[in-house]
Amino acid sequence: MLERSLRAVWHPCTQMKHHETLPLVPISRAEGVWLYDFEGRRILDAIGSWWVNLLGHGNPRINAALRRQLESLEHVMLAGFTHAPAVELSERLAKLAPGRLGHCFFASDGAAAVEIALKMSYHYWRNSGRAKSGFVTLSNSYHGETLGALSVTDIALYRDTYAPLLRASAQVPSPDWRLAEPGETREEYARRCAKALEEHFER
Repeated sequence: MLERSLRAVWHPCTQMKHHETLPLVPISRAEGVWLYDFEGRRILDAIGSWWVNLLGHGNPRINAALRRQLESLEHVMLAGFTHAPAVELSERLAKLAPGRLGHCFFASDGAAAVEIALKMSYHYWRNSGRAKSGFVTLSNSYHGETLGALSVTDIALYRDTYAPLLRASAQVPSPDWRLAEPGETREEYARRCAKALEEHFER
């Protein structure tokens, strides 16, 4: 299967030359937090298969809900249509974010959600009569690998190759205390980061 995979699958975030020293791991099944290879060895899926399986693989409650939904409606676009599951989920989420955040826009993945958020922000300011199109992001932040998401990502490994295609964005220090200067307390570092953000918006 490894040879077939290398011939047919374009593996993301992977340099092909690395397959020679770090071969792909073929997975036969998954359960809970564990992945199993074809020899039955368990591998802890500590990243939730890229943050997708946060409640575990093969979660019985989720699988049962999926089966029930597939029996009646597996998918319909929300442009010009609506359906009860989308409305009910939107209402439940709106209760968690009261005030003006009363609507949900559904995206297929994290990078698409970032793209949509960038467009919504731009559109808001355009409709307000102020064509603001700049974005501020935290240093060393990751937001996805589509072009808009990469534009607000600050990790050279992902950005540099595509730099000519990306929009410029401003970076301010991340309040991650691990990035503080030696001897700087958490509070001191947080205040320094907040000051940098304030200074950026005052310019």
